[in-house]
Amino acid sequence: MKLYFAPGACSLVPHIIIKATNQDVELVKVSKYKTPDGGDFFQINPKGSVPALQLDDGSVLTEGPIIVQYLADRAGEVSLMPAAGSMARYRVMEWQNYITSELHKGFSPMFNPAADEATKAYHHATLLKKFAWVDQQLAGKTWLTGDTFTAADAYLFVVSGWARYVNMDTQQFANLSAFLQRAAAMPAVQAAMKEEGLLG
Repeated sequence: MKLYFAPGACSLVPHIIIKATNQDVELVKVSKYKTPDGGDFFQINPKGSVPALQLDDGSVLTEGPIIVQYLADRAGEVSLMPAAGSMARYRVMEWQNYITSELHKGFSPMFNPAADEATKAYHHATLLKKFAWVDQQLAGKTWLTGDTFTAADAYLFVVSGWARYVNMDTQQFANLSAFLQRAAAMPAVQAAMKEEGLLG
């Protein structure tokens, strides 16, 4: 299999899951919609976005939350993605959906050079309110759904990390800050970030 990624982007989430499950997946860095050999990434994923996972049969799976479900299921790793049909799985998927729709997409205008300052200020304030809510949900918990690190935790870790690039102070949220420190220390997270050149 091949994972098409961009350093520090949301493709870091499946990269973390790959490391956590010790799967043999080739990493292919995408830059300005080009692969290292000069190939057109739109030929791999017509949506133009990472991550994209090329399977052994040549077909391509897209959308990060779906890719991580596939990878965890393939590895039989029910701690990262609980068994199908279980309430535990629905709770992880509930968080996956919230992070993708409310946090991940909330950052898009912040990175858009065409967005004016008023638009960015609005999204900045909105994201802070949502991070405040996440912080409340983490009270008394090690991870989002309890005591076990799941794919949703990997996703929250990656998306929360973008705050520093847009001058957003999330350190005011004690529970979230402690969560991020715990996640950053995990071996799979460390390994993935090193491979993407995000750690020295």
